[in-house]
Amino acid sequence: MFTDMVGYTVLGQRNETLSLALVEEQRKLVRPILARHNGREIKTIGDAFLVEFPNALDAVRCAYDIQRAIREFNISMPSEQRLHLRIGVHDGDVVESNDDISGDAVNVASRIEPLAEDGGVCLTQEVYNHVRNKFELPMSSLGPKILKNVAEPMEVYKVVMPWEKEVTGSPSQLDKNRIAVLPFANMSPDPNDEYFADGMTEELIDRLAQVKSLRVIARTSIMSYKGEKKKASQIAKELEVGTLIEGSVRKAANRVRVTVQLVSGGTEEHLWSSHYDGSLEDIFAVQSEIAEKVAGELRVHLLDSEKQTIEEKDTENSEAYTLFLRGRELLREGSEPEIRRALGLLEKAVGMDPAFAKALTGIARCYQLLGNNGYEPYWESIAKAKVPLRRALELDPGLAEAHASLSLMLLNEDDFTGAEAEAKQAIQLNPSLPEGYDALSNIAWIKEDLAEGTRLVEAYYRLDPLRPTYVGDRGTLLFYLGREREALEHWQKTLDLSPAATYRLMTEYYVLKGDLEKARELHAKVEKLQPTHPWVDWMKGFIAAKTGDEKGALEVAHQIESKRGNSGINEIGFVRYALGDLDSYFECLNRALDMHNFNFVYPMYCPLFAEGRKDPRYRGLVLRQMSLFGPLTGSHR
Repeated sequence: MFTDMVGYTVLGQRNETLSLALVEEQRKLVRPILARHNGREIKTIGDAFLVEFPNALDAVRCAYDIQRAIREFNISMPSEQRLHLRIGVHDGDVVESNDDISGDAVNVASRIEPLAEDGGVCLTQEVYNHVRNKFELPMSSLGPKILKNVAEPMEVYKVVMPWEKEVTGSPSQLDKNRIAVLPFANMSPDPNDEYFADGMTEELIDRLAQVKSLRVIARTSIMSYKGEKKKASQIAKELEVGTLIEGSVRKAANRVRVTVQLVSGGTEEHLWSSHYDGSLEDIFAVQSEIAEKVAGELRVHLLDSEKQTIEEKDTENSEAYTLFLRGRELLREGSEPEIRRALGLLEKAVGMDPAFAKALTGIARCYQLLGNNGYEPYWESIAKAKVPLRRALELDPGLAEAHASLSLMLLNEDDFTGAEAEAKQAIQLNPSLPEGYDALSNIAWIKEDLAEGTRLVEAYYRLDPLRPTYVGDRGTLLFYLGREREALEHWQKTLDLSPAATYRLMTEYYVLKGDLEKARELHAKVEKLQPTHPWVDWMKGFIAAKTGDEKGALEVAHQIESKRGNSGINEIGFVRYALGDLDSYFECLNRALDMHNFNFVYPMYCPLFAEGRKDPRYRGLVLRQMSLFGPLTGSHR
């Protein structure tokens, strides 16, 4: 068996210290696996291993275990510190001399190794013949290959790894009615007008989303491509869309020029393009015309109600609209100063046009964020949010985002009937709005309707596949439903998008597997990123309890109580559970339920709490939760 690190030479020229550190990591990881499979390390050649085995099956199983271990190692590492290995395996006679081996068999193994993919294993026909009815994974032929210094072409096979997926996103598979509006380029003389180009992108997303036969990717995922130079076909595959809209905006004083083109995601063919010149007051008409032309080009029949919604003006006041765009863009930043600045701009916009429903919804969102992030007392902030939100819905009952916002507020108040109705109304008005599916998924999980909950998570994830929280939610879903292999694959993606959430889930995974040393290592990474997150405290106590440190676990429980009082009752219960004290665990959960502060996700779904779900008291807890929230339709399993 020959192994080789991908890109090692280039990395060594760029960063010799890092390349040497990665070689050492590779050796620490690979050598124990070699020993488990009876592999004899002949030598290392820089970053490469040459290994001999007593039989072909041991060699192939070892190769697979190495690649699986490296894959798991990479999940918890930043991209530049990940290992990338190729492996080649051949069966044949060798010449042994001075603890080294040589001969054609060694030469062939070294020649087929470069044919393997990053993370892959290649085999010769000889190896395949020995293992094909004994090895657990499928193997596929790559055809005859001409190898350097080998007289005849040799049939080469690859091991089909469990995490390999079929290639998706070919032109024939992409749905042309799934659309991504890419960030419009700002061509204005003033770079500070960037907000206007971003606002144009979002407004066009909103208008296209009114067409019920289209599915439009949400803004959060779209803006991750801002400034990217990726090809249209690559973006289409990543987002699984069949149609892309590209454009630019030039704003100078009160004049606006918009250029837009429609592109096939599969072929990159330009299907349609146009440009518009006009005053700022014309911008709504421009947005409507673009949306209608896109629908026409895709041969989508617009209902009269959809056409009317698309053509509606948000406000007649162009200055109020500009303030709204600035405020909404600041709101995306999420820090307290930006949220408060956004609130001021949005209130000013409403002052200019008291009937501007979208700006009123933006004000409500500001108060929601101030409360959710702890910048203002939560319930006071939510009370402030409800006033403009109710007013927005009075002015525009068809404003989907207002219904979605209200649904999330009602969800926090345990008004599940109201939350469900508002979420369904939001989706009916705008089937491309992920927040509606998000709210409904929470209700489905509480009702123990796993099939519906899974469908809804997948629905909002597909509409906004790069939003960190949604990517994290899907990873949680896969892990908690026992689809561990898919979860491990998914976490490679989430690590860059949402590192803290990913490390939390991976910590839970390694606790479940009994690898408490790895769990501690990942827990420390979360603590560094989110030192005040409640999970950090209770998981510290949980790990302490699992290692037999009862005193340390109890100390953590006391610290949670002194820091958070009754608001930490769930977390105290989780630590008590890890200590095996189920009486205290259920007592804490029932108290949390009494205070309308029950964190249902962990007790009901996390695999770490599986034993608790076998206790007769668990069923009573869940039924009591449902009775407190009133009658709910759906599965009550």
